[in-house]
Amino acid sequence: MGIEQLILQSTLETLSMVFGSMVIGIFMGLPLGILLYNTSGNGLTPSPRLYQPLSLVVNSARSIPYIILTILLIPFTRLIVGSSIGTLSAIIPLGLAAALLIGRCVEEALQVVPKGLSEVGISLGATSLQTIRKIIFPEGLPSIIAGITTVAINIVGYSAMAGTVGGGGLGDLAIRYGYQRYDMVLMFIIVVILIVLVQVIQMVGQWCVNQCRH
Repeated sequence: MGIEQLILQSTLETLSMVFGSMVIGIFMGLPLGILLYNTSGNGLTPSPRLYQPLSLVVNSARSIPYIILTILLIPFTRLIVGSSIGTLSAIIPLGLAAALLIGRCVEEALQVVPKGLSEVGISLGATSLQTIRKIIFPEGLPSIIAGITTVAINIVGYSAMAGTVGGGGLGDLAIRYGYQRYDMVLMFIIVVILIVLVQVIQMVGQWCVNQCRH
């Protein structure tokens, strides 16, 4: 396989890891963030007994370096996909990392929504869930999208690190050909591709934020 084909294949693997992990991250992170917000002191149904341990778990898990998290999740990854090596296997720890980051971003975005808006919803007879879904969440959506954009950019970096543990993608290509064979031209190409990917994510995210604000 020629080097051009290797670059294309590795780029597609990286895109697959980022997209797959972000889908998992959003699917898990949104309800996690809403739960964190709703049970916090500023939430509609404060519950310190639930919020404090949940927040501690989220903070503790977020503090674990990605490489270590990947190793810790090897048994779980093997159970889900049947292997701990490859692009598909890398999506599991990447998805969990994204979910934790998104969960906290969602909580922080909802926390800054003016308290008066939720009080209006409650006074009109809306339930807590209806108030969050129809008032608080739409109001905090631009900040949520901005947070998800930042998480996606972080996941691009994590996906590159996944190459060190057999995750494939541009990180794996950089190690096998750029580092071990000291191919600085290839390393430069990989860096450029990653920078372009980050810029595209940033532009799309900012466009979505602007559309929500309009």
